[in-house]
Amino acid sequence: VRQDPSFFKENGQDGLRDGCRVPLPWSGTEAPYGFGDGGSWLPQPAQWAGLSVEAQTGDPASTLELYRAALRIRRERADLGAGDAVEWLAAPAGVLAFRRGDFVCTVNTTAEAVRLTPPGTALLASAAPADPADPAVLGADTAVWWQV
Repeated sequence: VRQDPSFFKENGQDGLRDGCRVPLPWSGTEAPYGFGDGGSWLPQPAQWAGLSVEAQTGDPASTLELYRAALRIRRERADLGAGDAVEWLAAPAGVLAFRRGDFVCTVNTTAEAVRLTPPGTALLASAAPADPADPAVLGADTAVWWQV
């Protein structure tokens, strides 16, 4: 299925272009998902229909909207997280926590919700709160970015 022009030009030699780099899905419900009439050099999986920019726009639980929110916060708060030093913080097992300036990031890498002491005001989360009434509960497989 590899249709990378550089791959064929060099008789199948690896190390030229990334052979797994498939174009992002932009729109539509089937390949090539708005990439163009000719398709792409690698096949796009059928399950990508729900991952297109068109499908994720406006969905608050989508990766696209998470990135848009993060970029918006970064533009509005250029000073957030300023500084060279990164300080690793104590955290429950399975949780990574670090601080840079007035910014803290906590990442729960476990499959269970974890209780922690909120280090500040939550700015952004990769998933809905495990317990909306209790910000001290970090959901499974969730990252939260805080302002302190």
